[in-house]
Amino acid sequence: MHTPDDIKLAIIGLGYVGLPLAVEFSKHRPVVGFDISQGRISALQEGHDATLEVSDVELRKAYKLHYSADISDLAACNTFIVTVPTPINEHKQPDLTPLIKASQTIGQVLKKGDIVIYESTVYPGATEEECVPVLEQVSGLKFNVDFFAGYSPERINPGDKEHRVTTIKKVTSGSTPQAAELVDALYSQIIAAGTHKASSIKVAEAAKVIENTQRDLNIALINELAIIFNRMGIDTEEVLKAAGTKWNFLPFRPGLVGGHCIGVDPYYLTHKAQSIGYHPEIILAGRRLNDGMGAYVVSQLVKAMLRQRICVEGANVLVLGLTFKENCPDLRNTKVVDILRELTEYHINADVYDPWVNCAEARHEYGITPVGEPAIAAYDAIILAVAHDEFRSLGAANIRKYGKAEHVLYDLKYLLTQEESDLRL
Repeated sequence: MHTPDDIKLAIIGLGYVGLPLAVEFSKHRPVVGFDISQGRISALQEGHDATLEVSDVELRKAYKLHYSADISDLAACNTFIVTVPTPINEHKQPDLTPLIKASQTIGQVLKKGDIVIYESTVYPGATEEECVPVLEQVSGLKFNVDFFAGYSPERINPGDKEHRVTTIKKVTSGSTPQAAELVDALYSQIIAAGTHKASSIKVAEAAKVIENTQRDLNIALINELAIIFNRMGIDTEEVLKAAGTKWNFLPFRPGLVGGHCIGVDPYYLTHKAQSIGYHPEIILAGRRLNDGMGAYVVSQLVKAMLRQRICVEGANVLVLGLTFKENCPDLRNTKVVDILRELTEYHINADVYDPWVNCAEARHEYGITPVGEPAIAAYDAIILAVAHDEFRSLGAANIRKYGKAEHVLYDLKYLLTQEESDLRL
């Protein structure tokens, strides 16, 4: 096995997780940044990151980072960090395809003494049960004899400029004590917040998957409370502010739960639980509730429109925001699309406006073409779906300019006061 000084590093997957990691490591050593998308490679070579996680200035400074979509450029590397996505399919089952393909790619260049470190979120056991056999099969090498593995779960928060890869504590692990030491030493070179060396790869995998499962359940509880309070005619935000005066009350808010982590990771854990004969009750209940929030939002909107005697069928609705979270171009698993699908069930016409979104990506991923600028006085209802700073700075009066004389303004994100909106989640 190599020493930290001997490491020749490759990062496999240059998305929201891989690129910031590659840039940080390149401050200390040469790094090969590999991605199967030639378009992504070309854009990075030209000095721009479409995810906006890394600035153009930071990219220019990363002169030790070599971008490539050519597998031959991986041949000289001896340490590989895998940061590809781990989505779910339409049946809410884990889709390990990107992870398996990345393992197949590495297997073609894997040599004796090499180590493969996975950062992608998986269920406990996936690294050693799913990825390692692929590495063995393709390379012809034997695990923990000829090559080794590690797991260090990503903790990237897209769009967050305060909590960056170097300032978030890193969990590390390895397939042998020596591998664990090497993985920990490698990450310690860049992680200013420090590392936590887990006792095994499975422990590290489990720690990651429960982080977002816990958050998912907390939001599900608040969503259910919001539904209850709405029926009682009580403003949920006022209740949460009052409860929040206690020192140990957790500051969660109701809303849509999308993205590549919170709305996905619990299904990895429940999949594994079911495969070993346990049916998880609480986790799946939280998932069902959060997955149903899009339909709930539209039902509330329709009721509010009817109360104002606005004709629902054929109505025009403006949805402000499409990304899964504020101040970020990330469209992965956005639950705003659930609102849009539900609106079509009522034969409502919907326009989407989001200044952060790449229109070509929105068309490709969801068949949605956002409007360049909403028309004034054109909409029967407005849904404030994402808390972008641009919408916050508009204020209630300017947002209402998009509405007709009679319209409903539904604030999902508490950007406005109770008095400024007609409806709040």
